[in-house]
Amino acid sequence: EPVTGMNTSETKIMVEKLAAFRERGITTLLVEHHMRVVMGICDRVYVMNFGAKMTEGRPEEVSKNKDVIKAYLGARYVSGN
Repeated sequence: EPVTGMNTSETKIMVEKLAAFRERGITTLLVEHHMRVVMGICDRVYVMNFGAKMTEGRPEEVSKNKDVIKAYLGARYVSGN
């Protein structure tokens, strides 16, 4: 979790460093709970829940997955309330 405990400017610098790795073709495994960082930097996202893979895919796909929304945001988001 590279941005844990960082302020906004520190997080921005870290994201730029991670993006530089990606631009150089370096694959990086990122474990992170800061969803803006994950969705902004990752090409593919794997969602784990209680040690098991829940889903995987492109960030825009995963962020719309009803099981992911239910597990991490609460059931009220699934219905659109």
